[in-house]
Amino acid sequence: MLDPNNTRDVGPRVGTPLWLYLAGTTVSGCALLGLSLYWLGLDQLQLLAGQPLIWVMLCMVVLGELRPIATPRTPADNGAPTSLPFAFALLIFYGLAVAGLVQAIASMIAGMARGHAPHRTAFNVAQYVLSFGVADAVIRMIVPHAQRIPWVPDGAELLVVALAGVCYFVTNLVLVECAVAMHERAPLHGTLTRDLGQRLFVNGVLLSLAPLVVVAMTHEIWLVPLFSLPLVALYTSATLSVKREHQANHDELTGLANRKLLILRTQEALSEAQQRDHRVGLLLLDLDRFKEVNDTLGHPTGDRLLQTVARRLTHSVRPGDLVARLGGDEFAVLLPQVRDAASAREVAARLRVSLAEPMRLDGVEFDLEASVGIALYPNHAPDFELLMQRADVAMYVAKEHRTGVELYAPYKDRNSTARLSLFGELRRALVENELEMFYQPKVTLSGEHRAVGLEALVRWRHPQRGVLPPEEFVPLVEQSYLMRSFTHEVLEKTLPQVARWQAEGIRLPVAVNLSARELLDPTLPDIVAAGLRRHAVRPEALRLEISERVMVAEAEAVTPTILALADLGVSLSLDDFGTGYFTLARLNGLPVEEIKIDESFIRRIVDDPDGHVIVSSAVDLVGSLGMRAVAEGVESEAIAKAAAAMGCYAAQGRFFAPPMEAVEATEWLLRDGGLDLTAEEPTRSA
Repeated sequence: MLDPNNTRDVGPRVGTPLWLYLAGTTVSGCALLGLSLYWLGLDQLQLLAGQPLIWVMLCMVVLGELRPIATPRTPADNGAPTSLPFAFALLIFYGLAVAGLVQAIASMIAGMARGHAPHRTAFNVAQYVLSFGVADAVIRMIVPHAQRIPWVPDGAELLVVALAGVCYFVTNLVLVECAVAMHERAPLHGTLTRDLGQRLFVNGVLLSLAPLVVVAMTHEIWLVPLFSLPLVALYTSATLSVKREHQANHDELTGLANRKLLILRTQEALSEAQQRDHRVGLLLLDLDRFKEVNDTLGHPTGDRLLQTVARRLTHSVRPGDLVARLGGDEFAVLLPQVRDAASAREVAARLRVSLAEPMRLDGVEFDLEASVGIALYPNHAPDFELLMQRADVAMYVAKEHRTGVELYAPYKDRNSTARLSLFGELRRALVENELEMFYQPKVTLSGEHRAVGLEALVRWRHPQRGVLPPEEFVPLVEQSYLMRSFTHEVLEKTLPQVARWQAEGIRLPVAVNLSARELLDPTLPDIVAAGLRRHAVRPEALRLEISERVMVAEAEAVTPTILALADLGVSLSLDDFGTGYFTLARLNGLPVEEIKIDESFIRRIVDDPDGHVIVSSAVDLVGSLGMRAVAEGVESEAIAKAAAAMGCYAAQGRFFAPPMEAVEATEWLLRDGGLDLTAEEPTRSA
C-alpha cells in the first residue's frame, strides 16, 4: 500500500524552517544516542552483544518496523510500528542505550527496504531516540534502582512504566507532527489532533504489551516471538480497514484522491479558512488532446500515461496541497492555504511546466499540455460546489482561448447571471407544468428502417425564451435540490404517453436519460417502480439510458441502483459511448443491453479513415459481448449506410426524424415507422 505520490521523501531546501527543524532533531537524537552508548561503556556493550536475547529482540524490532499499523489519513508506512512493544521492553529491561541502538538499526533497515530518503530515515532514528530518552528519564528518576541492568518492574512500579509510556507517546507525537505540519504547511493543532483518539488507542495497546514482553525475556527467550501472533492479527485487521478506507477515497488507477475525498478536504479547508481568515484555492486541470492517445494507442497506454501525469502533478504542488482525479483526463488541485491569485497562478504554471516535459512510453514520445482554471475562496465562491463550478468555467475559458491558465472572472462567465435567475424560474416551471417531452425514433439499419424504439428528450417551454434544450437547464438541475422533483416530473410525463401508445398498439420501448445525481439517489428504483404501477406500464416498455461519463466517474457508487433497476425488468443502455474514459470490459456483470456510440464518432466514419476504424472496432467489440450497437447523430444517408455496413443494429438522428412532440411522433410512427401494430420489438439474441 505504498503511495507512489507521497512527497515526504523530497528533501526540504537548506535554510527553510523544515530543514532547520529536521537537522536540529536529527543532531539532538544522534547526540543523545552517542552519549548513552558512551555511558554504557564498550565492555558492557560487547557483553550484551553476545547474548542471544538481544539478537532475538533485534529481529522482532526489525520485523515490527516493516509492519506498522496504519490509521486512516496516515501514510501506510508511517503508522504505529508493531516493533514498539519489543523496543519499549528493551528500554525497561536494559535502558536507553540498548533500546536506542536496536531501534536505530531497525529504522535504518526499514528505511532502506522502503527506499526512504536518507534525511527521512535519520529523522526517524532521532525522534525514536529522543522519545525513548524522555521515557527513560522518567523511569530512572522516579525509580532509582531501575538504573541496574537488567530491571524488571514490579507492583506499583508498573504505574511508573505507564507514565513513561505516556511521555513517550506525547514526545513522539509532537516531534513527528511538528515535521508533518511544516511539511504540509498545515496548522500544528490540526495535525496533532487528527485521528488522535485512534492513535492513542493503538499506541496504548502496543505499549501495554511491553511489560509482558519483559516478563517473557526474564523467563524464556523463545517466549518472546509468540507475541508476534496477536500483533499480526492487529496489523492485519488495521491494514484491511485502512485499505477499504483508501479504496473508497482514492482513484484506483492513479492512487490520487477521488471526488469524495476532494469534497471532504475542501470542506475542511473552507472551515479552517473561515476561522483563520485566509484564502483557499481550487484548480481544475484538463489534459489537451489526451483522447487522441487513447484512440491511437489504446487505453493501456493511456492508463500508464495518466499514472505518470499523477506522479508529476503530485510532485509539482506544495506539500499539503491535494491532487485529485475527477475522472478521465480531468484533475483537481486543492490549495488549502493560498496567499493570493498570483500564488495560485504560480502553482498552476508549475503544473503545466511539469507536464510539458516529454514523456516516453513504448518508444513513443508524448508532449502533453493542460488547461487550468482557478477559483478562490472567498473571492469567487463560498462553498465547494460553486468553487468547483467556477473553476470549471475558468478552465473552459483557458481551453477555448488557449491561454493555458485562467482565473475565474464574472465577466467571462457568460451564463452566471442568467443561470442564477434561471434557477428561480425552473422551480416555477416544475410547478406550472412548463416541461415537455419530445420523442426521437430509433430505427433499424437493415431493410426499410423500421422503428424499434424512441428516446424521450425533455424540453422547457419558457414563457419568454421559447423552447429551451436540456443542455441549458439540466446541468443547473443536477447541481440543485430540484433533482428528485425533476426526475419525478420527467417520468410522470413520459409514462402516461407510453401507456397511451401501448393502448394504441404501438409497443415500442421508450428511453429516458438518467444523470449521475439521479443514479446516486437510492430511492430511484422505488420512484420508477411506483410510476410503472401507477400508469400500468410494462417494465420492458421503459428503457433507461446511462451516460458513459457517469460510469467513468461514479461506476461503483451507481452499480447498486443499476442492478435494482434491472431487477424491475427495465432495460438499460450505455449512452454517449466514446466521450469518456470507459472500457466495455467494466460492464461485466451489469445488465446493459445496448451501447449507443456517440455522434462525434459517427460523423467521422465516412470521411475520416481513423474514425471509421475506431467505430468499426467498437461495433465488433459490442457484438462480441452480446450487446447491440446503436449509432447516434446520423445526419445523412452515407453515414447511415456506413453504420449499417459496420454492423450497427439501429440508428438515431435527423436523417430519419428529429425530436418531435408526442402527436407528431405518433403520426410519424404510423406513417414512416414501418410498424406492424401486432408485433413486438425483436428480443435480443443470445
